[in-house]
Amino acid sequence: MNPKEMHEADKIEEDGHPWVMEFPGAIVVCDKDGVIIDLNDDAAAMFADKGGMKLVGSVIFDCHPESCRAKLKALMKSRQKNIYTIQKEGRRELIFQTPWHRDGQYAGYLELILELPLDMPHFNRDRE
Repeated sequence: MNPKEMHEADKIEEDGHPWVMEFPGAIVVCDKDGVIIDLNDDAAAMFADKGGMKLVGSVIFDCHPESCRAKLKALMKSRQKNIYTIQKEGRRELIFQTPWHRDGQYAGYLELILELPLDMPHFNRDRE
């Protein structure tokens, strides 16, 4: 690796993954105890009324209605994925909740929220 590449690799390690901050979808990462350890710009904007970036260090369960807390706790305990779509305020969203790992060990849970177009096409590649 040349010196410039080494410098860039150090910068990514130091700054995390810069592309994540401007990713066009909300990303919330919590540790295995449910403490929010990171979120990107879209997540901060989405949850601005709950504190935005100040949510880092808070418990993810406090950001969800009571009806969802038990399910999220069970998912985190069982380390299972949870994938579904919702519609609210005239928008459709894909919710992708999944365990994440560091060095092969369970490290916590991640939530990815992507806005879906209401008229999003669906293609069946098995039939094409």
